[in-house]
Amino acid sequence: MTDTFEPQTFRITRADLVRYAGASGDFNSIHWSDRIATSVGLPGVIAHGMFTMALVGRAVTAWAGAPDAVVEYNVRFSRPVPVPDTDEGTEVVVTATVKETTDEGLTRLALTATCQGEKVLSLAQATVRKR
Repeated sequence: MTDTFEPQTFRITRADLVRYAGASGDFNSIHWSDRIATSVGLPGVIAHGMFTMALVGRAVTAWAGAPDAVVEYNVRFSRPVPVPDTDEGTEVVVTATVKETTDEGLTRLALTATCQGEKVLSLAQATVRKR
C-alpha cells in the first residue's frame, strides 16, 4: 500500500438525505427543515452523521479493495455537514494516510473527512487487511 491514497469526493444533496432518512428511519427534522435546523443553532439542514460516516467507510472499502478487508473502523463526529437546498448540494472529501503496517498484514489508516475545507470527523481511523 502507498503512504497516502487518492482523495475520494462524495456529493451530498437534499435528495440523498431524503433517501437516507427513508432507509435509516431517521426523520429528525434537522435533516430536512432549514427552519428547525437554524432554530436549534445549526447553520441549516445537515447530513445525518451516520450517512457521513458511511461515505467515509465507502472510501476505506474502495482503498482496501473489498468490504471484508476492513478489520476496524472508528470515527468521532466533530462538525456537522451542512447541505444547502441546491442541485449541487455539498461535497465531503475523504483522504487517508498510512500510519502503520504490521507484520500480521494489517495497515492502520488515519482518515480525514472535510466539507467546505473544515474537518467533519476527528480521530477517524481504520485498519485494513492487505489483499
